[in-house]
Amino acid sequence: MKLFAKTDVGRKREVNQDFVYVTDRPVGPFPNLLVVADGMGGHKAGDFASKYTVKILHRELEATTLDDPEEILTKVVEVANHELIKAAQSDVKLEGMGTTLVAATVIGNTLHFANVGDSRLYLINDKIQQISKDHSLVEEMVRLGGIKAEEAKNHPDKNIITRAIGVKEEVGADIYEYHLKKGDIILMCTDGLSNMIEDEDMFDIVKGARDIVEAVLMLIEKANSNGGRDNIGVVMAEPLADEVSE
Repeated sequence: MKLFAKTDVGRKREVNQDFVYVTDRPVGPFPNLLVVADGMGGHKAGDFASKYTVKILHRELEATTLDDPEEILTKVVEVANHELIKAAQSDVKLEGMGTTLVAATVIGNTLHFANVGDSRLYLINDKIQQISKDHSLVEEMVRLGGIKAEEAKNHPDKNIITRAIGVKEEVGADIYEYHLKKGDIILMCTDGLSNMIEDEDMFDIVKGARDIVEAVLMLIEKANSNGGRDNIGVVMAEPLADEVSE
């Protein structure tokens, strides 16, 4: 597996509240781990929220006795949620903090991941496909037919998310399982990327890059050149890069 991850503060923000983590070494029962988190909260609270959530996630994976990926992801996200709430209650400066989360692992040819919030997971091969579903107000409006998908892109309420880690006792993570094929590229990102670049442009950049390192750097550069209104967090992986096609 080839992995690369990077964050950038962007052009408008002073604090980077995005946090990314990747490893191709085992973390508990998972043979690898890919995480992107977009923190929210005043001053340093969002910065703390994203990092602390990933820290708890890692700790819980190392300690788990479960063996089913769906059960594991559900449980570790629940614990991270409760721990973040507890941390906010113990420090007035952290009140109101939260974070989005996409946490993924590839076991064999299967991608397993959990999603809370509006950070995204895309699969890229001969097209780009958003596999995760945004937990956002405008996405709910699209699903209910209130607005069209094209209108959601620049809707004034676009940044209002309906689920996050550390906000409510019940977190409600979506858990996904997806069969991968040779040539698939995983792209995980915060909305600082997806709000600044159209999906089709992301596809063109990734396909035009020499490797995933260049692709990540080019995506961040493009998001900044388009305005860089938010922090930018990007994780990219070629999970079956060393595999022989079935």
